[in-house]
Amino acid sequence: MTPTGPGDVLNGGEPVSVKASDAFPPGSPGTVRRAVTGQQGGAHGPDELSRLPLPLRAATKGAAVLLVCVSLLHMFFLFLHVAPPNQISQRYARQVQSWVYPLFEQNWRLFAPEPESSVPQVSARTVRTTADGSQRISGWFDLTAVDDAEVRHNPFPSHTNQNMLRRAWTGYLESHGNSDESYSDRAVMWQEYLRNIAVDRITATRPGAVDGVQLRVLTRPVAAFDATGQRRPVSPSVVDTRNLPWWKVPAHGH
Repeated sequence: MTPTGPGDVLNGGEPVSVKASDAFPPGSPGTVRRAVTGQQGGAHGPDELSRLPLPLRAATKGAAVLLVCVSLLHMFFLFLHVAPPNQISQRYARQVQSWVYPLFEQNWRLFAPEPESSVPQVSARTVRTTADGSQRISGWFDLTAVDDAEVRHNPFPSHTNQNMLRRAWTGYLESHGNSDESYSDRAVMWQEYLRNIAVDRITATRPGAVDGVQLRVLTRPVAAFDATGQRRPVSPSVVDTRNLPWWKVPAHGH
């Protein structure tokens, strides 16, 4: 049986031969579709990478493999950094810290975030050399109060005002402990970072050359609430006061 098409019905069921040019006249969508398909060489175009020279093709593939390996290594080190202490993270602690600090530090915990249990209040004072050669020590400048004033009642507080000073002090504590001696490059970095923050903020309010700076940190526990929902006052006896040594400020800046 000879198959029939739409043209057969119009001619009383008699088979009619149709040329390709008649089925798809010039300018019709079918002609454009066939032309585009023929230029592309089928449903898929040629592989552009295969048309590159062999050395460039090999270099491209090598760079892609290297990026994938570096990305996987980066994710693995970050996982060890934020995961609870374990045998792997303790064994490769030096390599992990060298990779993470100071650019990729993560201040969060993967399984159990630790809320703040104390509130540090950081103040600083400077020493300057006057025209007659004597040294003049300024009063204490409350750095934390400036940040609190910028954050309070601000619907979009700055990340800098919320975290920079607090994180600098936390990093100093983690690298120094109860001692103010820097025994590692990381400890020196945190000391200089904390010093520079204090000098930058003081000189923004009190312009002029600074020879040295000293920090004082008052650490208060977070106030608890009583049964009525009111905060209990914090006793002065539980406030820890720590005076850091004088740090010299380089003459060329900070």
